[in-house]
Parts: sequence; C-alpha cells; structure tokens
Amino acid sequence: MLARDDRESLKRTPLYDLHVSLGGKMVPFAGYDMPVQYPAGVLKEHLHTRNQAGLFDVSHMGQIALRPKSGRIEDAARALERLVPQDILAIAPGRQRYAQFTNVDGGLLDDLMVANFGDHLFLVVNAACKEEDEAHLRANLSDTCVIDSLTDRALIALQGPKAESALAKLCAEAPTMKFMDAGPHQVAGLACFVSRSGYTGEDGFEISVPAAAAEHLAKTLLENPDVMPIGLGARDSLRLEAGLCLYGHDIDTATTPVEAALEWSVQKSRRTGGARAGGFPGAEKILAHFDHGASRRRVGLRTEGRAPVREGALLFADSAGGEPIGKVTSGGFGPSLNAPVAMGYVPTGLSALDTKLFAEVRGQRLPLAVAAMPFVKNTYKR
Repeated sequence: MLARDDRESLKRTPLYDLHVSLGGKMVPFAGYDMPVQYPAGVLKEHLHTRNQAGLFDVSHMGQIALRPKSGRIEDAARALERLVPQDILAIAPGRQRYAQFTNVDGGLLDDLMVANFGDHLFLVVNAACKEEDEAHLRANLSDTCVIDSLTDRALIALQGPKAESALAKLCAEAPTMKFMDAGPHQVAGLACFVSRSGYTGEDGFEISVPAAAAEHLAKTLLENPDVMPIGLGARDSLRLEAGLCLYGHDIDTATTPVEAALEWSVQKSRRTGGARAGGFPGAEKILAHFDHGASRRRVGLRTEGRAPVREGALLFADSAGGEPIGKVTSGGFGPSLNAPVAMGYVPTGLSALDTKLFAEVRGQRLPLAVAAMPFVKNTYKR
C-alpha cells in the first residue's frame, strides 16, 4: 500500500471521482491515481469489451496541438518528420497515423498517434513520456510550430463491437467513420475530437472532451447497458492479446522499429530510395536495419501449459544449459483465448513461427513456441 503522502502526490484525471463512485480499485500508474479494475473484475471487464463495449479513462495521456506558424499544415508535417520516421505529409485531413519519436541511436523515445485536423496536427502521447515529449517538440520545432499542450481536455476510449451503436446515440457521424479517421465532432452537444481507433484490437473510438464535461459524457455513455467501465488490468490483457506494444516494456530507447516488428509503420517514402528517405534521428541505424535486417525481433509466444510467463522471464533455446537468448517483455493470461500469451525478443534466426523455445519460470524451463500476432483477430472497421 502507498503511504498517504505518496498517494496524495499522485495526479488525478477529471474522472477520478467517478472511478471511486463506481468502486474502482485505485493504483498508481504513470504518476496518476488510476483504476486497475472495478468490482466486476479484470476477467469480466476484458470479456465484456470483446463482446459488447468497454469505457476506459485514458486522460492521463498527453494531448498536444502542433500549429504551423505559417498557417500551412504541410509545414507542421515537414517539421514533425524531423523527429519521426513516418510519412506525416501523406496524412490526409481527417485521418491519423501511428508514429514513433526516435533517438540518435535509432531507439524509441515514445510512440504516439498523429492526426491531421486541417489547420494543425493533433498528437496523443504516452502518459509517462508526455513532459519529455513536449520538451522534445519545443526544443526542435519551435522555429516553425506553436506547441500547445491541451491540459484542459480529458480522453475517453470506447471499445468493442457495440462501441459504434453506443456512440451513435450521441454522435450522428460515428457510424460513417472508418478505422483511423479522426477530427472534431459534436458528442452529446460537446465539442470533442473523435478518432476511430484504440488499444484493444476491437473496433472503437477515442474521444477527447473538455475536462469539465468529461464526467457528464462518461456517465451518459455508461447509462447504456452495453457499456461497462474498464480498468487498467483489462486494458493490458486486451492490448496483449492484440499484439500491441506497451512503451517502456515492449519498446524503449534501445529498440528500433525493425527490431520491434513495426516495419509496417514506416512508409516507403521515408526508407532508402524514398522521396524523403531519412532525415529523422537514428536514420542511419534504422534504415540499415530495413536494408540488412536486425539481429533480434519482437515475437508472439504461446506456452504449452496453463502457467503464464511474465515480463522479465529469460528465454532459452534448449531445455537445459546454455545462455539466455532473449527475454519476455509482456506476458499474462489471455481471457479471450483461455490460455497464456506473451511477447518478447529473440534472435532473428529463432523468430520463425512455431520455433520451440523455453522460458525460465521459478527455476524451471517451460516449453513455448513463437506464435503469430495478434493472438485475437482484430475487428477494425476499415
């Protein structure tokens, strides 16, 4: 348990009182007091999201507007391309893209979402990195852009097969949106930013709402019997089944996009031979990994038994002896599969599907195999 002084030093999202009133079990996460679960429990919350709709408070994440001083959106896009290996110029108005901030060694400072709102770019960054990300933007892009931290907004995710019907009651345009559409929309009469995206592998939406109205909007959504509040515990098991990276665990400052199996996120225009190849931090190493391969790779892992393999477990090529060849970066029980799932890094030569490996758990080596991700098929509306 946290000491009272430590608990009081934690920040609270605009939905804190709602979490407490709903019986949320509050825990520290990225400097915030956040609900890890509600009385229903992680298992029921997870399965409810897969089968109906779950409501998540992600207000701890950072929301930043990048406004070009010239008034031309392409100038903001070109500026941001100095910090990320993605094609930002190609993001059409009303669309968003997954990106990463890279460092000079080709590692990842953070991963983020970038949306084109017509006259500016809208960024969503991870909670634990948001101050550093904002400072990084100010240090590098202040010559061409105004960096506006939107601290007066909350962020709510609505995820699952019934997310569309639930949001459609409050936002007429919701059913017409496709996966990765993003832009300003009225939701229950409130000026919101809505994207059709999320972190569960399910169809769903993320809704940026003025902080003062966040509790009202969350309560309105929860009046729908299809919608249940979901804590951080189920958020983690859902994203793990979806094969999605958690920053600071599956990706970090020592991981390149190629090692992390995120090649799909780097468009050809930024790769060797592309129209705007390189020009981002760590480009030499990252492009070398694209051209010649990396020595290790993030893979999915399935165990043969029922025992989950947790983060930090060492991986071996043989059932006895030998040095570790990698380690697990995320692992746990997959409620949708009723079986354990994990991901981790292994030498590229041992990354092929069905490669047999062993994980050390409590002094014993458990057999597992490299498996395809996502573990649960995604249901994005494309």
